[in-house]
Amino acid sequence: MARLPKFKFDDKGLIPAIVQDYKNGQVLMLAYMNKASISKTLKLGKTCFWSRSRKEYWVKGMTSGHFQYIKKIFYDCDADTLLIKVRQVGKACHTGKRSCFFREIPLKKKSKKK
Repeated sequence: MARLPKFKFDDKGLIPAIVQDYKNGQVLMLAYMNKASISKTLKLGKTCFWSRSRKEYWVKGMTSGHFQYIKKIFYDCDADTLLIKVRQVGKACHTGKRSCFFREIPLKKKSKKK
């Protein structure tokens, strides 16, 4: 396995990971990873995250069957955020939606100036 970049983890040893559909670019979810979950992800070829609430590792899809197969992994210019492009099988959100980002905040409409 290739040597990983020196990521900037937070004070809990975590880095946010944005998960995106590799074909259409839809943002599916945001989760957190640590060094071990990144290594597991690379080894399995499926996303593996650290659950901040349960304090345990989880492979996306192990209970639901809605796996995320890794296509590409990028990291940002500050090395403090990951972007993971996946082939999503089924739904990404625990609510049953394809994406966790299905709620929109309405923006105030601009009035037309004459």
